[in-house]
This record gives sequence, C-alpha cells and structure tokens, in this order.
Amino acid sequence: MKFIIAIVQPHRLDVVREALQAINIDGMTVTEVRGYGRQKGHKEIYRGAEYAIAFVPKLKIEVAVASERADEVVAAIQNAARTGKVGDGKIFVLDLLAAVRVRTGETDALAL
Repeated sequence: MKFIIAIVQPHRLDVVREALQAINIDGMTVTEVRGYGRQKGHKEIYRGAEYAIAFVPKLKIEVAVASERADEVVAAIQNAARTGKVGDGKIFVLDLLAAVRVRTGETDALAL
C-alpha cells in the first residue's frame, strides 16, 4: 500500500477531486496548510500599506491506495493540479505499512 500526500493550490481542489473520482478513488483527506517553496511568499497591499506574506495558503491532500494504483493516482493529481506556474505544488509517495478500518476491523487493502 502507498500513502500519497499532495500539496496543491486551493483553487485546484475540485479539479483534483474530480480527477480522482474519475479513476474510482473515493476517499481522501484535505487539510488547509501554509508554506512556501520557490515562491518565497508574496506581497499584498491592504488599505494602502504593503505587507509581506511569507507563507502561502495551500491544501494538503492525503490518499491511501493499493501499491499498484499509486502511479495512476499520482498522474491524475499531477495532471489536475498543474497550471504551469511556480507554486503548483508537490506530490510525495510513502510506503504504508498498515491500515485498519475502525468500524469493521478490516485491515490493509480491505480497509482502503
């Protein structure tokens, strides 16, 4: 099993969700996060004063999938989240050692 973490721009969430639904991936967790990479933040003007915003708002999407579906899921997220500009995000793929469905006690692939 694989655990996929994607950091994407907030306005791309619906497109990513639809792309995952199109390949029959039903479950995901979404968290609002802040950070920066090559963007190094940005500047905003509020009531005539300029403010440096060091951390840019992003969304963290977490998906647990069977190992054989990981490449397909990564490709779907990458294609849906891409705008071609700096700040599109990152995707991380980690090994998932175990999963347990709390309600039924099913484990591993059955719990996904």
